[in-house]
Amino acid sequence: MVREFFISLYLFCFKMLFNLFNFFPMKNKVVFVITFGDNSRFIYDELKRQTIPAEVVVLYKGTSNKQFQSCEGLLLIPFETANIACMIRSIYHLATCRFVLVDNYFGFLSVTNFKPNVECIQLWHASGAIKKFGFVDESIKYRSAKSQKRFSEVYKRFNKVIVGSDMMAQFFREAFNLPEECILRVGIPRTDFFFDERKKKKAITKLHSENAALREKKKILYAPTYRDGELDHFNLQLDVQKMYQELGNEYVVLLRLHPAIENKTDYSALYPDFLFDYSSQEYFINELLLIADYLITDYSSIPYDYSLLNKPMIFFAYDLESYKVNRGLWEQYEATLPGPVAKDTDEVIRAIKRSDSNLEEISKYSNVWNRYSDGHSSKKLVEYMFGKKK
Repeated sequence: MVREFFISLYLFCFKMLFNLFNFFPMKNKVVFVITFGDNSRFIYDELKRQTIPAEVVVLYKGTSNKQFQSCEGLLLIPFETANIACMIRSIYHLATCRFVLVDNYFGFLSVTNFKPNVECIQLWHASGAIKKFGFVDESIKYRSAKSQKRFSEVYKRFNKVIVGSDMMAQFFREAFNLPEECILRVGIPRTDFFFDERKKKKAITKLHSENAALREKKKILYAPTYRDGELDHFNLQLDVQKMYQELGNEYVVLLRLHPAIENKTDYSALYPDFLFDYSSQEYFINELLLIADYLITDYSSIPYDYSLLNKPMIFFAYDLESYKVNRGLWEQYEATLPGPVAKDTDEVIRAIKRSDSNLEEISKYSNVWNRYSDGHSSKKLVEYMFGKKK
């Protein structure tokens, strides 16, 4: 109840300021609102490559600004912080821009009546979906009627949602209750990385130069999703000591936690020379996927991107039954994955030793989920936005 009060108060203030700034003239301006930033950075680079004469502003949450640290002269503003000046500046830019590009759910959209020519494009932060979200998320039934109405108002603001596959288009239509004309089949901008040999070579060289172990041994990337109750304390379920005993001569483990998790435990110190924590946002997930020989995940969307590399993956779903009930999964989980499902560390180790993954199935999986992600997704989106190829 208290939380809902403060949300309502925040949105009321946001709406008043937005309506005031809405009287200002619209500018040829693109505003990114990000919590992840990877898709946004590729679009920004493409805007520069095409020399689009538009002002660009990035409103960022958390450490997502790290995606733009090398961009000189770019206006970066912390978003939804206690800084009143930053809040006012953010709302001004949102009220006077031509395009708003968001990569997550943002409650402020529920109270923003954009000018008729403004387009809000949902970039999202996942190429596909295993766990349910939006209106079909099982947990939404526990939210208040006021919250559910707010969700609906946010989803109505999405003029377009980009997708990399027809399957994801279907999920978005259901999750956000959107019509077909809101779907933009241009592919996922960050996947352009996997088609750029120069960027890939640069990333591999950088990671190898920083850590000799990455050159000397095979790499297992463990990238779990977050679970309710783990945002401020991650509970590592993988038995790293057992992994070390069984696989330590040949492999090292790279840990990549979800960006929303504020982990306090230094796992690298607990397992030196075997486990390396790459959860910091200064390391981009695509770069880690590139060097990984194996991916271990659960209900994350990372496998969709990783399948472009056609490398083996294991799904460590130790809490599968409870997760189905509490969060919900889109499809029959075990029947649709391109790799073995493991319920404990012993099963993970056996799958790695036996090389259980079927690369042909991974290729088919990628063809379904990455149909429109062809290395030109950023280019196609920018051309859509600025009228070169409507």
